[in-house]
Amino acid sequence: MRLSEYFLPTLKETPAEAQIASHRLMLRAGMVRQASAGIYNWLPLGLRVLKKIENIVRDEQEKSGAQEILMPTIQSADLWKESGRYDDYGKEMLRIRDRQDREFLYGPTNEEQITDITRAFLKSYKDLPKNLFQIQWKFRDETRPRFGVMRGREFLMKDNYSFDLNIKAGRYSYNKMFLAYLRTFARLGLQAIPMAAESGPIGGDLSHEFIVLAPTGESEVYFDKEFDDIKILESKYTYSEADVADCVKTYTSKFAATDEKYDPKTCPLEEKDLKTGRGIEVGHIFFFGDKYSKPMGATIQDADGKPVPLQMGSYGIGVSRLVGAIIEASHDENGIIWPEVVAPFKVGLICLRVDDEGCKAASEKLYGDLQKAGIEVLYDDRNERPGAKFSTMDLIGLPYQVTIGPRGLANGIAEIKVRATGEKSELPIKDVVKSLSA
Repeated sequence: MRLSEYFLPTLKETPAEAQIASHRLMLRAGMVRQASAGIYNWLPLGLRVLKKIENIVRDEQEKSGAQEILMPTIQSADLWKESGRYDDYGKEMLRIRDRQDREFLYGPTNEEQITDITRAFLKSYKDLPKNLFQIQWKFRDETRPRFGVMRGREFLMKDNYSFDLNIKAGRYSYNKMFLAYLRTFARLGLQAIPMAAESGPIGGDLSHEFIVLAPTGESEVYFDKEFDDIKILESKYTYSEADVADCVKTYTSKFAATDEKYDPKTCPLEEKDLKTGRGIEVGHIFFFGDKYSKPMGATIQDADGKPVPLQMGSYGIGVSRLVGAIIEASHDENGIIWPEVVAPFKVGLICLRVDDEGCKAASEKLYGDLQKAGIEVLYDDRNERPGAKFSTMDLIGLPYQVTIGPRGLANGIAEIKVRATGEKSELPIKDVVKSLSA
């Protein structure tokens, strides 16, 4: 993509409403634009990142055995009245009436909707287990939407739901998602700590939040100092029952809890071993048994022909929130530093002098060669001063910057900069594509 043609409305000044790094940098890098309080337009650069995160989340869900569906954003209030949550959920739920005066709501979550689907089709224990997921927009009318996409009212979420015959099988489904989440966040370059958490309006007595440590996190968290040195272990595990149980045991053997769960009187750690910090919730998983299936009549015949309520769990990942979380974990004073797997483009190609025929010709050729090699490249072909081009590339945080200028071109050389480290090196232009492909 040529930057002269790309819609990238970057800002030099930080908008007054931006209180944290991710909000500030997403606005300045032209990734999003606020439509109203807590609701954002996703612009081309931001949408590319959002889609890459979405695809990684989807891939790990499918590897775990979950199957993708898509449910409506607008749900019938009748389903929520069946489960008993319609009046309990609170003002965060946006309630709507259609022209026939029927009650609907903009879904904040989908437990009732998925229960209605499965009770119609899951009839026998032979139909189990099932795990269904979607990646869908949600709406929660937050009292104080703030911090950009980190705490918005409208957000993109992966939510999935497991259905099992009994509690043992339901715990196995829960453990599989525990492992799938660790794998997902590791692929995104995030160290997420699973923490015992309250279930809130979702319900149930088994729940974990996956927390990324960040000074701007919304929650106070408490955890064993050994989490500072914990290695990413999830790659050694398969989805066998024994492996996922061992994974959960490994990661929950050390104390970690959110502020809602932490009690200094019962904390098993001595003060010298306890760390506190702020954390960003990027995922939350729940096992709640028959909380929804029982009142909604979602039963299944067991091996003896007796009707039993489905055992259910639900599992959420804030896909749009992850964009902000990654920036909070990976930025510097000059801008964003994208992990390569979610970067909107792998390479930023800079032509220092578009008015120099040789410089322009060499840049155009390299641009074409990078595209032919399947390397995503954003080519700064604008007639701008070099300082402005370097600042833009640092701000948007592409993993590699390749610069071609008249001086280097005289020796057939391009300059390569690694955004994460700032390390610069020179390379023959003819070797750039091979090097970046590797």
